[in-house]
Amino acid sequence: MLHSHSLPPEFGALLAPIYAFLRCETPDAWLEEAQKPENLSIILRDHLLCELKAAQSAMFLLKRYALTEEGISDISKMIEPYEQFAYTRVGSLSTLKGKNVLSKLIKARPDCAYGQDMIDKMVLLIREELHHFYQVLEILEDNQIKYDPIPASRYAKMMLKKVRTFEPEALVDKLIICAFIEARSCERFAKLAPHLPPKIGKFYVSLLRSEARHYQDYLALAEQITGEDISDRVALFREIEADLILSPDANFKFHSGSPSPFGQL
Repeated sequence: MLHSHSLPPEFGALLAPIYAFLRCETPDAWLEEAQKPENLSIILRDHLLCELKAAQSAMFLLKRYALTEEGISDISKMIEPYEQFAYTRVGSLSTLKGKNVLSKLIKARPDCAYGQDMIDKMVLLIREELHHFYQVLEILEDNQIKYDPIPASRYAKMMLKKVRTFEPEALVDKLIICAFIEARSCERFAKLAPHLPPKIGKFYVSLLRSEARHYQDYLALAEQITGEDISDRVALFREIEADLILSPDANFKFHSGSPSPFGQL
């Protein structure tokens, strides 16, 4: 049975739908590996990149399906300073402070019926993910952990292989995958929080509300766009996601599977 570990009681109701949505909980072996002090650097640096990737995923969906050329430019400019830091280490906490804002309201393309609702949800999500990026960077600096980029895990890449190649079904699949990534992130924050240094654990608890809402936003958009029952696709990706979480994985990361005794962790 899925459960939260030593979290404040009010988070039980928040986490219950996530536990019902996911097919499995994080393996104890992953949690044991994640608690090791020598792995804190991997967890935090990978988490930093995951926040950026979440913002980028939302941006790519908006660019592909909903934004005007002006909107694409505005969103790209907002995310660019974070990308420069993550990939080329250009910038700092001071240069990134307050950059997750837009100077004006972004409007949808006139030919996109669901565009404005998608934009409203995704822009809020992007701004929150970039703020979380900044907060993780603060924690890295507070703990004197040098930021160096690290390669991505297999997690998202393997789910994306099952995306259909025609529209709007491809968009629906991508939204469902994003929902699972957000839900798993929330589940792992809840698992990890009690086992990390208190300040970091408190930060992870603070992320639960926004992450829980993000997965619901993605599912709502998927249902709205297709206008059809998406339960079969949700069930398919639920199985794929669970297999990635439970199967042996030699590449320890925030979203990796069960640590493999045969790999270099």
